[in-house]
Amino acid sequence: MPTVDTQVLEREITIKAKPETIFPYLTDPKKLERWFPNEATTDVRVGGAYRLIMVKKDYVAVGKYLEVKPPTKLVFTWGWEGDDSPTPAGSSTVEITLTAVGSDTLVKLTHRGLGSDESRASHGEGWAKYLQRLAIAATGGDPGPDEM
Repeated sequence: MPTVDTQVLEREITIKAKPETIFPYLTDPKKLERWFPNEATTDVRVGGAYRLIMVKKDYVAVGKYLEVKPPTKLVFTWGWEGDDSPTPAGSSTVEITLTAVGSDTLVKLTHRGLGSDESRASHGEGWAKYLQRLAIAATGGDPGPDEM
């Protein structure tokens, strides 16, 4: 009987934009800041690092890029700075694929290595919210202030 990885979280959204339009919103600091963190620093290359400072300044996501294939795939480690984080830096992996479907794009996010039910639940809520914000920003809209 195959085993099911209960540490995997998946979210999908269809965005009315091409992968070439959406990909920079995942990698360019200024475009990231429109929908996700307050401040972003990225070095988008395999082995390069990123740092995302969220609305609450004590939430800082950090990681390294593992795979960069513009405009269709981005894989990076994920975690939060701080010794007491339930998802420590580098402890999980996020894979985002962008698949063209006509003039739209199916964005699939897979987050692996979330160790606890609490971590999966909080990240699941967060990713669902932020993918909606990405859809607004990538189609030229303003997702408004983040009410995290």
